[in-house]
Amino acid sequence: MKPAVFSYLRPTNLQEALTFLEEYGEDAKILSGGQSLIPTMNMRLSAPAYIIDISRISDLNYIKLDGDFLAVGALTKHTDIENSDLVKETCPLLSESIRWVGHAQIRNRGTVGGSIAHGDPSAELPCVLTALRGEIVIANVDGSEEVLVPEEFFLTYMLTSLQPDQMVKEVRFPIIPQESGSAFVEVARRHGDFGLAEVAAVVDIDDEGNLLNVKIAVGGVNPTPTALEQVEEYLSGKKLTDEVLRQVSDLTQESVDPESDLHGTAEYRRELAGTLTVRALKIAVERARGGEKNV
Repeated sequence: MKPAVFSYLRPTNLQEALTFLEEYGEDAKILSGGQSLIPTMNMRLSAPAYIIDISRISDLNYIKLDGDFLAVGALTKHTDIENSDLVKETCPLLSESIRWVGHAQIRNRGTVGGSIAHGDPSAELPCVLTALRGEIVIANVDGSEEVLVPEEFFLTYMLTSLQPDQMVKEVRFPIIPQESGSAFVEVARRHGDFGLAEVAAVVDIDDEGNLLNVKIAVGGVNPTPTALEQVEEYLSGKKLTDEVLRQVSDLTQESVDPESDLHGTAEYRRELAGTLTVRALKIAVERARGGEKNV
């Protein structure tokens, strides 16, 4: 199918884009990489009257350090994340997760801001951002900015707090200390498909092997990416024994409420979330001990 008729606008700076959004409101959609918007338009699931193509706003394409954060501009492409030595050094969890995003052609076009704004609970970047307790910087038409944490931004399936006259400007991923271990694991029917479940984990361990500063999030099994706070609290100060891992799996399954679809039942997804949380923790702990490294 072909999309419905629309008017095409191509601003050259952020303020111009925001002005268009203010003028056309809910009749307009932002086009960055187009990997989510174009398919929905072709299937007539979305029929905006105006398309605002922001791909020429070069000021929104960057990866840089900003205090304790790795700041990523909204127009930064997935492939830029994938190939960035700075990302590999400061946020290896992000670097590892990006390989699960679609296929090479999608990563060449898809953008970080687009993925976050789309709000798909099975997408990899929202899961990583939630695990790390990152931030989303929102630009307003009056020149002001808002900084939201994931639980404020992601409201439910494919719905965020982003208003019609706002735009994602930047995504901030906290820097992961060198001594920490992290892991991203996912199960999909085929590599590049939407994940049936995914888990992002970061851990520290002390000299006695006790877990510290545990951060875990799960995606694809709740309406939004979800930080497993109950699991994190349970793990604090414990060693990763078989009994602890069994309890982690049980707590994870209690923390998710997946739905059944043609790809898998709710029961399967729930058990998968528990299994992947255990797997991610094992890998992250091994990396924190100086064993296997993110590559």
